Amino acid sequence: MKPIEIEDTDNWLGCPTPLETCRHQLALYENEFEELNLQLRQARERIFKLVEMHAAVAIERDQLRTQLTAAKSEAADANRKATDIETKSNWQLMAKDKHISELSTKLDAATGISARTGQPNR
Repeated sequence: MKPIEIEDTDNWLGCPTPLETCRHQLALYENEFEELNLQLRQARERIFKLVEMHAAVAIERDQLRTQLTAAKSEAADANRKATDIETKSNWQLMAKDKHISELSTKLDAATGISARTGQPNR
């Protein structure tokens, strides 16, 4: 195609000139730049809030871990004490049973009557 056959549309009514086209494109870029800056600012604010929330939760987590450790220690101490009490009471019961058995045997020998059955010994 020859350059003479190409229509010159620069003077047509309603067609933007190259300068107007560049200005329009520049305005679009400026609007997009402003929008991206706004989105970036909002994203930074959200990130800052998330960092603050994370720090607060991390502090709470550490406090709860400390409380959990203390509670586990208390539970272990209580379990140890309960085991000691149970062992001691079992030993005391066994000693009482042995003492009662010895007394019963002595009573049987002294009276000739079984302390368990209430009947004479044979």
